[in-house]
Amino acid sequence: MGNLNDLKQRLMEDPEFRELYARADDEFKLIEALVRARTAASLTQSELARRLGTTQSAIARLEGGRVSPSFATLRRYAEATGTRLVVGLASADDPRSATAPAP
Repeated sequence: MGNLNDLKQRLMEDPEFRELYARADDEFKLIEALVRARTAASLTQSELARRLGTTQSAIARLEGGRVSPSFATLRRYAEATGTRLVVGLASADDPRSATAPAP
């Protein structure tokens, strides 16, 4: 595993790669949050699709990262899973400094 970590470390020295990696990481975090919300609500993709008035395959595409959801879709997804949508912005210098409304 050391070789993979070394490669990643070398690639992260490239600012363009670092930016692309950060963007992909954000997308994976969103997908993970969607799946976590659905499973915490004890819903299958089919059950969630019925609540949203869509198809199981549309939920699979959303959770698979093959589509970019609209804000309205994310809000409806949150409501259907008993969660709430929280959106924040982070400093371009420090993506970990996300600011979001307080709960």
